[in-house]
Amino acid sequence: MSRPLVSVVIPNYNYGNSIGLCIDAALQQTYSPLEVIVVDDHSTDDSLNIARRRDVTVLQTPRNSGVAVARNTGAAAARGEILFFVDSDVALRPDAVEKAVDELLAHPEYGAVCGIYEDEPLIRDSIVEECRVLQAYCWRMDSLGTVSFLFSSLTAIPRKVFQEVGPFNPRLRQTEEVDYGERMSARYQIRVTPHVLGRHDDDDKLLPLLRKLYRRARLRIPLFVQRRRFAKGFETASRSLAALAAFGAVATLPLALLHPAWLAVPAVLAGASFTGDLAMYRYVLKRRGWRFLTVFSAVAFATNVAISAGIAAGVVQWLLSPRFRRLYEPHWEETGPTGDGGGQIVGAPRHRPGTTA
Repeated sequence: MSRPLVSVVIPNYNYGNSIGLCIDAALQQTYSPLEVIVVDDHSTDDSLNIARRRDVTVLQTPRNSGVAVARNTGAAAARGEILFFVDSDVALRPDAVEKAVDELLAHPEYGAVCGIYEDEPLIRDSIVEECRVLQAYCWRMDSLGTVSFLFSSLTAIPRKVFQEVGPFNPRLRQTEEVDYGERMSARYQIRVTPHVLGRHDDDDKLLPLLRKLYRRARLRIPLFVQRRRFAKGFETASRSLAALAAFGAVATLPLALLHPAWLAVPAVLAGASFTGDLAMYRYVLKRRGWRFLTVFSAVAFATNVAISAGIAAGVVQWLLSPRFRRLYEPHWEETGPTGDGGGQIVGAPRHRPGTTA
């Protein structure tokens, strides 16, 4: 029995540091038949040239439009029965595609099979990155099974499902995977498995990481309000309360100016923040020891503050901005990010490996 062709779609924008490792890992998969398509979103670094030097199909978006448009462009050009999306800062394990295909063939009720990041970074740049990679690993391990949002950086989707659910929302430059997961999970199961693995080159500086988490949390508010429930996955009630407790600890620190006894309030809130994710801290302690756990705890606390600050800002924006409240409305096919029709998904021409549009 012949196996289905898999199209590995790699969106890229300025990931020259990791795109070579990502493409090489895709080309070294144990599974065949397989094609690799890189979609460059008008990078300004050397990543496009790095991709061109490899035996893959290289496409470009008409202009810089975001990862959703890049993924849609790759999907339109793909010939495979299964689309495997992997971000350009992720290097797959050699058997990742094979494991994902096995899961999809064994479970036709699955709309997508999502993998997880390993607990070691793809490129070891800083202790902040090591902390973030461990945090992401623990959160994804907690999400094994059925979820309601898509881990689009490492996921396999049957083409027929992708065509039924529709493309990624091209208006969304971030949180497009949350929107897509909500749309898909209304029809199909989305499964997270520990058998499909890849190493991730995460943020290596704290402030850019916190800004990113803040933005993503803020942009999710219209969807949270719309669905009125927690997502299935790592956005659990306890983890959300832990983030809010961290924010509360920082917000109540000025009370100490009134009297030192008031320090008990932020101390209790900080303790609540850590107890909301105890399993993660236990894993980090076992994996790296007390010394590393101290740094990890500080980084994790800061990420919780950034996430809850984003939630607070998103609530305010939702109350004040009708446009923000309509962010996830399903009428985006007609116009793109600038309202000029750029959101329409058009078929991309095929190119021989090593060429570009």
